[in-house]
Amino acid sequence: MTPSPKGSGSGKDGAALVLFSGGQDSTVCLGWALDRYDRVETVGFDYGQRHNVEMQCRDRVRNEIARRFPAWSTRLGPDHVLDVASFGAIADTALTSEAEITMLASGLPSTFVPARNLVFFTYAAALGYRRGLHKLVGGMCETDYSGYPDCRDTTLRALEQAIRLGTEIPFSIETPLMWLTKADTWALTDTLGGAALVDLIVEETHTCYRGERGLRHDWGYGCGACPACELRTRGFAEWQMTRAASGKMSKGF
Repeated sequence: MTPSPKGSGSGKDGAALVLFSGGQDSTVCLGWALDRYDRVETVGFDYGQRHNVEMQCRDRVRNEIARRFPAWSTRLGPDHVLDVASFGAIADTALTSEAEITMLASGLPSTFVPARNLVFFTYAAALGYRRGLHKLVGGMCETDYSGYPDCRDTTLRALEQAIRLGTEIPFSIETPLMWLTKADTWALTDTLGGAALVDLIVEETHTCYRGERGLRHDWGYGCGACPACELRTRGFAEWQMTRAASGKMSKGF
C-alpha cells in the first residue's frame, strides 16, 4: 500500500513556487509546500555548477514524490529550469570550477557563490509573476550552515521587500528550514512523509559539493568530506541519536 504523507495534508488555498535543486533541503521544502498549498511548481537553475548531478536528480525526485505520495501528486505542477550559466561564469568559485574546496581569508568556504540566492529569488519572482505564484519557497538556513551571507534571514527579508517594491505584488519568501538544525530537518522530513520520504531523500537526492555519487552513506550519497557532506553526516547522526533516545527507532531508520 502506498504511504500517505504524515503532515496536515490540509491543502490550504494558494500556490507556491519552490526553488528546487534536487538536494536534500530543497526536497524537504518541496514536501513542506505540497503539504500546504493546492498548487506547487518547481524551478531549478543551471548556473554551470560543479555538482550538476543535482540537476540530474531533480526529475527522479519529482517522479518519486508523485509515485509515493498520491495526495501530493495532484498538487505537483510543472517544473521549470532556467539557464543562468553566465552568472556561474562570473562567480568563478569552487562550485563553478574545478578549484579545490578550501576556507578563504573571509572565513567563508570557497564554495560560496556571491549573491547566488539573490539571483535565484529574483528569477523565481519573475517566473512567479507570470504564473501567478507569489509564495517563493527556498531551503536556506542559518542554523547549521556554511556561513553564506545570502542564506541569512535578514538578507532574505530585505530581498522580499525589494521584490515587492519592484513588482507591486505581495510576494513572500518562505524559508521553512531557516531556524532548524540539520537534525531538525531530518525530523521534519519524517513528520511530513515518514520512512518513505526519508528513504527517498537518502536514495534519490544529492547535496555533495564534489558531485560524488559512488559512495553511499547512511544519510545518502556524497564524498563525506566537503562542507555539505559534513553537515549532513552530523545532522543525520544527531537525528538518529534523538530517535534512539526517545525509543522511536524503526526498521531501516
